[in-house]
Amino acid sequence: MLIATTVTSPTLTAAPFAYISNQLADSVAIIDTAQAKTTATVAVTGKPAGIALSPDGRFCYISTPEAKGFAVLDTHSRQIVNTVTVSDGALGIAASPDGERIYVADWYHNSVAALDAHSFKIIKTIAVGESPSGLMVSPDNRWLYVANRISNSVSKIDTGSLSVSRSVAVGTHPFGLTLDSRGEKLYVANVQSDDVTVVETARMKPIATVKVNMLPYAASLAQNDSRLFVTNQDDGSVSVIDTETLKEIALIDVGDKPEGISTHPDDRHVYVANWFDGTVSVIDARTLKVTDTIKAGEGSRAFGQFIGQ
Repeated sequence: MLIATTVTSPTLTAAPFAYISNQLADSVAIIDTAQAKTTATVAVTGKPAGIALSPDGRFCYISTPEAKGFAVLDTHSRQIVNTVTVSDGALGIAASPDGERIYVADWYHNSVAALDAHSFKIIKTIAVGESPSGLMVSPDNRWLYVANRISNSVSKIDTGSLSVSRSVAVGTHPFGLTLDSRGEKLYVANVQSDDVTVVETARMKPIATVKVNMLPYAASLAQNDSRLFVTNQDDGSVSVIDTETLKEIALIDVGDKPEGISTHPDDRHVYVANWFDGTVSVIDARTLKVTDTIKAGEGSRAFGQFIGQ
């Protein structure tokens, strides 16, 4: 078991915390969003990458590709309380809204493992497309969506039967996914085609393709789903898309090589992990300005939903 390295007192406040995986530092930075600063750093071996949080915010699940699984961080004690072996290519990770399951994408074996969130036992391994990466569970807990990077597709998995219901072709090398609050539209960041595919989830049909900047990695919604924020790795920016017109309305400069992105529960502040800078940029979704830059650690990725409620 790994022991947390705490920078300051672990006393918790009411503010949500952001959990940022620092892949090159083998750690996770814990950011107090009210103070806009990192208040603790926890050692996590295995080159941490993906982040998911239990719905009650008690546990943070951190994928560890080199450790072939994920680590479980108790957000109260700020200690790693379990390490779970899943497979060689563990990358994308998601927790179900009911708190019963954890899903882990296996980049190398073209599958997704569904695990019991209490026993951490694998319930089933589901074959998907090549190099699955981003995962997203629908708000009603009925569906799991998987971005298959090399297959240029997204798979829709029935969480009841744990089988693929349907797959749809998207752009080139899809990676990050995000869903609207009703689970009706899925936004897919396509790294190599420099665009976002909008998929109608009921029919699993693409309804639009929106051009963004270079190497879009992940996306997050804010302002009652009216604005989509997309990290562009290669030019240090975030594209802002109006979800009604499906047009880019702003391009915001952030840190170097932005990757993970997640929205605060206030639905206004968007947090961006900058890989090369080791920082997190905070964007005000109303003014479309960067309001804070927070030091996190070397190689900040935070791929997934990394802010607690």
